[in-house]
Amino acid sequence: MGTFELLEAARAYPPAHVLLASTSSAFGANTQMPYREIDKADHQMSFYAAAKKAGENMAHSYAHLFDVPVTMFRFFTVYGPQGRPDMALFKFTKAILEGCPIDVYNHGDMRRDFTYVEDLVEAIRLLIDTPPVRPDPGEGVPEGDSLSPVAPWRVVNIGNSDAVQLTDFIAAIEDATGRKAVRNLMLMQAGDVPTTWADASLLKSLTGYARRARGRRQVRAMVSGILSGVRRNETEMAEPSISDHQLHMALGLEISGPCIILA
Repeated sequence: MGTFELLEAARAYPPAHVLLASTSSAFGANTQMPYREIDKADHQMSFYAAAKKAGENMAHSYAHLFDVPVTMFRFFTVYGPQGRPDMALFKFTKAILEGCPIDVYNHGDMRRDFTYVEDLVEAIRLLIDTPPVRPDPGEGVPEGDSLSPVAPWRVVNIGNSDAVQLTDFIAAIEDATGRKAVRNLMLMQAGDVPTTWADASLLKSLTGYARRARGRRQVRAMVSGILSGVRRNETEMAEPSISDHQLHMALGLEISGPCIILA
């Protein structure tokens, strides 16, 4: 309903460019890597992904019917400051600091295209000034472009173009915290996929955007920021002991027993 209301508002008061968030999960059961925007994406694996793909289709119909320029972003595993505490970096870090086990799906045989939030914002900023234009009748669409042949509509990947092994991601957090994770190895989670990997060449061709190599350095910086927040909270509190209360303040989590429960 929310997407429909936004599209109705855009129809009534046409903006120069509508930009809407989708997800890399829209690629669903695709196995061809890296994911390209022009690849078919018809077999979503979760209801979340199906809803996002439906949003893309709804936006396409409005672009076609009302000539509203729309760019859909497919985000790839975004992380960074002020991220949701249930995302992997925060969830794994607080568990490792607390000595609690972390759930590692598919026994760790998973890869994710981790995308730092500053890079994502920069890509969006560049795309704002690149609205899609409806092709003229009989005019072809450039090779590799996801531009619709019948509407001012396009889908664009925003990712780091680097599929990182989950076990390497966990190891980077271990290095930053100086502690080893207690790993609860599990089967693949229902609705999940083993790998996400963005082909960001369309983003580059449209905007000139170039990916930044971050890797373990950025993970270490993020974990250092979390630990700094813990230490600041420690100095501001009457109770000198670390863990539960400082992590609650630094990560915005509720406490239950020896481990932290997501709020």
